[in-house]
Amino acid sequence: MSTFAVILPAAGKSSRFQSGAAAILGLGTPNKKPFQELKGRAVWLRAMEPFANRDDVVQRIVALSPEDLDWFKEKYLSNLAFMDLTLIEGGAERADTVERALSRVRADVDFVAVHDAARPLLAHEWIDAIFKAAEKTGAAIPATPISSTLKLVTSDGLIEKTVPRDRLWAAQTPQVFRRQLLLDAYAQRGEFQPTDEAQLIERFGHPIAVVECSPMNLKITSQEDMRLAQALVDHIPKPSVARLLHPFEDDRRK
Repeated sequence: MSTFAVILPAAGKSSRFQSGAAAILGLGTPNKKPFQELKGRAVWLRAMEPFANRDDVVQRIVALSPEDLDWFKEKYLSNLAFMDLTLIEGGAERADTVERALSRVRADVDFVAVHDAARPLLAHEWIDAIFKAAEKTGAAIPATPISSTLKLVTSDGLIEKTVPRDRLWAAQTPQVFRRQLLLDAYAQRGEFQPTDEAQLIERFGHPIAVVECSPMNLKITSQEDMRLAQALVDHIPKPSVARLLHPFEDDRRK
């Protein structure tokens, strides 16, 4: 059985979320989005919980801003012990944070999964499909096909053109990679700041499998997203078998 480590980057500033909360709720400095309560449990906790009782997940790492570390340890002490979490200080940008966490992953781990701390609606069945795809190619991410008409807009708010959507997908997490592949890609990134780990692996030239997932696996970036998550949290879907895109289409048809 392959072994997996999970990295949960939670060191961001949540600037969009906080400004929205301040405007809507009249708050000065609200908590960051991973620490908000979602039906009685923190968003970050719901994001990590699906990985807690898996035999194939042998290490769980949460990366935090230095100013949040002591507070986090005190508030979530029981959760840290129950889920056997490793806490580290994150970096200035997401990629810096993940690179720091990656350096703490055990050498005997086969694969690393990076999951957004602000994606609290993750179903176990989706994890199974993504892990299986990563085992086949060494790299896999969940995503959803774009259904809306896309417009390229100028800086002054005018439509420049319509962008074809037939091959466009919205990437999600957890994004899963063979540990050594991710280490090698980070070793060559230089000053590049990818928006997700898949972008880094793309530059490295390794193929990445795409697992069709659900739009319900949303990332909370605003107060509106939080309200949507509150409506959906008790209705996380249980899909049968997630559809794997190329290069596994032949396997799917068998």
